Amino acid sequence: MQTTFTIPTRGAGLYEFTRQVTGWCAGQGDGLLTLFVRHTSCSLLVQENADPDVQRDLRAFFGRLVPPSDDPSMSYLVHTLEGPDDMPAHIKAAMMPVSLSIPVSGGRPVLGTWQGIYLFEHRRAPHQRQVAAHFSR
Repeated sequence: MQTTFTIPTRGAGLYEFTRQVTGWCAGQGDGLLTLFVRHTSCSLLVQENADPDVQRDLRAFFGRLVPPSDDPSMSYLVHTLEGPDDMPAHIKAAMMPVSLSIPVSGGRPVLGTWQGIYLFEHRRAPHQRQVAAHFSR
């Protein structure tokens, strides 16, 4: 069983889509869910969904770790034609997962109490991101 989730983003940040995934898995029994983001400047994460400060802190951390290409510390970057956030977005995507494997039991993803499934958008501009999903029994 396969589908594609479209995740609209409004710029850099974490976008939870746990509810869409849970709805799609409903009634499918036991198996393994694989998610794969079809882009090179965003990532997928399983992360806390209870306190929004977690998402804010993650975004701030990765912003400090890999600042925009117009920051003096990033002057070594060559790929800059698509804007100061583009190459840093590729670096962040190379550091974080672009696919997830999540067990499914009784038609529900086996996530912890405070875990959610997120797309982590690394670009400043809005995008329509595609996440391919595959469920196997």
